[in-house]
Amino acid sequence: MVLLEEDERSEALRTLPGWSYDDEARALRRSFRFRDFGEAFGFMTRVALEAEKADHHPDWSNSWNRVEIALTTHSAGGLTRSDLVLAARIDAVAAPLALEGGAD
Repeated sequence: MVLLEEDERSEALRTLPGWSYDDEARALRRSFRFRDFGEAFGFMTRVALEAEKADHHPDWSNSWNRVEIALTTHSAGGLTRSDLVLAARIDAVAAPLALEGGAD
């Protein structure tokens, strides 16, 4: 896997609203908010299926109606095209579920 250059990363972030780059972790980050725990957990289940298909897995946490996600390619030591692809898939899963203004 090839790490993204800074200009590639910046361009990609323009197409992924709500995602930000964490320079220290060398990861994409996004927070999602849902109506309740059940919806948050359902979202995580759907994302887990997408991650398995892509063979690329997020670092994440859940607290009641919030899900925090970080994407990085550990084996490459930072951000790769795989992270961008999974971020777009996560956004597609979240679109019908996340509360308005639910992404931080």
